[in-house]
Amino acid sequence: MDKQDEKRKIMIREIEHWRKSRLLPEQYCDFLMNLYVDNDEKPSSALFGMSPSAIRNSNWKNWALFFFVMGVISFTALNFSAFDLPMQIGVSFLFLAVCYLMGGWKRYKEPMASQIYLGTASLYVLFIGVYILRIQGIDAPVPIVAYVVLCSLIWILTGLLARLVLFQLCGWVSLVFCYGWLLHHQLDSINWVTLELSWVPLSLLFCWMAWVIHEKSKQIGLVFFLLSLIVWYMPELYGMLYAEKYGEATVQTVLFVKMAVEGILLYTLRKKWTEWVA
Repeated sequence: MDKQDEKRKIMIREIEHWRKSRLLPEQYCDFLMNLYVDNDEKPSSALFGMSPSAIRNSNWKNWALFFFVMGVISFTALNFSAFDLPMQIGVSFLFLAVCYLMGGWKRYKEPMASQIYLGTASLYVLFIGVYILRIQGIDAPVPIVAYVVLCSLIWILTGLLARLVLFQLCGWVSLVFCYGWLLHHQLDSINWVTLELSWVPLSLLFCWMAWVIHEKSKQIGLVFFLLSLIVWYMPELYGMLYAEKYGEATVQTVLFVKMAVEGILLYTLRKKWTEWVA
């Protein structure tokens, strides 16, 4: 009986993996799940991955260990700025290692918890790096933007290894904003034509990359396709920030024209691009 229960749990995890990876249609996964899960065995409400009964029957030693760990984390956070630089880096690496290891360990068993751990680690990489640079007196834009580029590459790598679209997209969008910062500070004068030429070809490039890659990896193809849609409107976003320079009416007119062009293209080519991202 124990072996049968273990096999059933393995099958349930596999079906959930098939559903999230889109290896089978949603209705097939629901049908298979109903074969292996009875109504009285469906998971009940839980708090932080623990059922109410598990919390009620927990041992006092677990509670003591939990609050001890929380106390150590709180003490470290409150006194972080007083540590030497090697200590700060060591503590940060330890925290990141724990988050990434937990995220990898729970990747298939608890996908939501895995994403929370990976997301926490990714945000911490960005926050702690900028924080350490500032307390060390390095607050010039160039090193901070360079560090953001490094964080973006880490997010992309995390998304590729964990097969998470959101992480990959966030990493690429961060790189796009770094590119925008570079344009803003390196070009002496940016007129509307220069602005469009700086972004529209990049959007078309990402769209072309989505078409090239989608046969090998539809997930990465989806990332580049979404990225091309975002970059398409970057000139207008920049124009909104400096509406007094470019003219609010001009920005709105160009925005509506590009929305119309995009809508026509997406409708006309809908049988093509839906294959890239489906």
